[in-house]
Amino acid sequence: MNNKQKAIQQINKQGPKLIGLLGGQLIDFDTEKTACTFEFNISKDYCHSIDIVQGGFVTAMLDAAMSHAIFISDEDIKNVSSLEIKTSYLEATRAGKLRVEGWVIKQSYKTAFMEGRLYNADNELTATASSVAKLLRQPKQ
Repeated sequence: MNNKQKAIQQINKQGPKLIGLLGGQLIDFDTEKTACTFEFNISKDYCHSIDIVQGGFVTAMLDAAMSHAIFISDEDIKNVSSLEIKTSYLEATRAGKLRVEGWVIKQSYKTAFMEGRLYNADNELTATASSVAKLLRQPKQ
């Protein structure tokens, strides 16, 4: 197991319970691009109209990928607090295996601008998001 695989395993082990409830796990990251990719396996328990994922859960998956992109890339950050999230639902997101990508567009010391995309099992883009977040850093020693 290489260092990246060990890091992914550790991040998944320490991740928020919400990600696990949605069947999610980090599958890849790129610190140079400040980006990461999650895979979610959503059950019908999180759906309405038989198999359509409720929009709040779609936003939660996108938010998880966007915020993890910055956590993974900057070890000094101890909390990411969303100031604004805009989700665009391009078509119904249905239960099953989903891929969610998140990345940082621009980052300052206290603020980050991020984007995310959600794809279904057929690699069709079903939702996008943009976010502005406040960054809380570890106190300097």
